[in-house]
Amino acid sequence: MAELGHSQAELARLINAEIEVLTGSLGCLTDRDIRRWLRGETGWPQERIRVCAEAVLGASAEELGFIPRRKFLSATGGTAIAVLGANGAKLGMSDADRFQAEYERILEQDWHIGGMRTVENRAAELSLRVQSALSMGATSTRIRKRLHCLASNASSSAAFAAIDAKSPKRARTHLDRAVTLAGLSGDSETQFHVWNHLAMTACQREDFTEGAAAAEVMKTSFVARRDPLYASLAHMRTARALARMAQRSDSLRALSAAEKAFTRAEGKRRSAWLSFYDESEVDGLTASIWAALGSYDRAEAFFHRTLSGIRPDMLRNRALYSAHLALAQASQGELELACATGLHAYDLLPAGSGSKRTTDMLTRLRGTLVSSGSRVPEVVGWIERSRQWS
Repeated sequence: MAELGHSQAELARLINAEIEVLTGSLGCLTDRDIRRWLRGETGWPQERIRVCAEAVLGASAEELGFIPRRKFLSATGGTAIAVLGANGAKLGMSDADRFQAEYERILEQDWHIGGMRTVENRAAELSLRVQSALSMGATSTRIRKRLHCLASNASSSAAFAAIDAKSPKRARTHLDRAVTLAGLSGDSETQFHVWNHLAMTACQREDFTEGAAAAEVMKTSFVARRDPLYASLAHMRTARALARMAQRSDSLRALSAAEKAFTRAEGKRRSAWLSFYDESEVDGLTASIWAALGSYDRAEAFFHRTLSGIRPDMLRNRALYSAHLALAQASQGELELACATGLHAYDLLPAGSGSKRTTDMLTRLRGTLVSSGSRVPEVVGWIERSRQWS
C-alpha cells in the first residue's frame, strides 16, 4: 500500500471496483476490513476478494501476508482444488486439464445463449482463479505457459460476451488483462485471440481505423503466417473494417484473401475458441461485408448460405444472422418477408439471452420498416410488437 500510495479507504474502493468487473456487483469492502487485514485478523479472505486484491496490488495473496488454507473451492463447480505452494505441491497437467474443461463449458454456453452477464462473469472469474493458482504454486515452464494461455483466453471470452452485450467499455477492461496474460504466455495463438477481439471492440465503437490496425497485427502474427485458418480470419477482420470505411476495392481484396486462405486451411486441431470459424461463419462474415458495402442482394444470398450450414449448437449466431438477413431483405424492399424473418430471429434467441447485437439489429430493422412508410398490416403489427424487444 505504501509503495502504491493507497490509503485504506482508497484500497477498499479499488478492490470493490475490481469485484464489480468480475461479478457485476460492486464489492462491499470498507477501510475497516483493510485494517483487519493489516492487523492479521483476516487470515485468508474470500476467493473473489482475494483475487481482486491480488489484481489491484500486483502481488500474490501469500506475498501480501495472507496464510492459505489447505483447500479452496472452485467457485463454479464446487470442486476442491489443492492450494499449492504452502505444502510444496506443484500444479500439474491434471490441474490444467480441469481448468481447460471449465473454459470449454463457458465457450459452449456463450455459443448457445450469447452475451449474458453470467457468461462474462464466469469467464472473468475463471481467469482470476487460474492466476491465483499460478501465484500460489510452483510448476513447470510448460504448465505455466499453458495456464497463462488459459487465463488470457478466458479473459478474451469474457470480453467477447461483453461485445455481444454491446458493452465495449467492459470488453476493453477484460482485454487489457488478456493482453498482459497473452504476453506472459509467449504464445502466438493466444495473442492472436486478444487482437481478434480488440479488432471487434474497435469496430463496435465505430473506430474502424483502429479495427483495421488490429487486424493488421493479426495478419503479421506468427500463427497467421504459419496457419491459413488464422490468416483467413485476420483478412476477414480487415475486410469488415474497410467495408465500414466505404473502401470497397480494398475491402473486397481482403475478402478474397480471406476466402483463399480458408480453402488452404487443413482440418487439424486448434485452440477451442477458434472452432466457431468454419465455412458457415465465413459465409456469414462475407454476407455482412456485402451488406456494409450496400450490396444487399449478395448479402442475402450469403446469409441464406450461412443459415443452411450453421452448427445446431450455435443458437446465438443463428439468431444473429437471421436478424442480419431480415435487414438485408428490408433494404431491398421485401418488407413482409423481412418481418417474418425478423420474428423468426427473435424467436430463436434462447430465454434470457444477452445478445444485444441481435436485438440491436432488429431495432435497425424496425427503423427501416418505419422509414418505408408502409401501412401493410403485417408491417405495422411487426413494428409495434418489436418495440418490446429493445
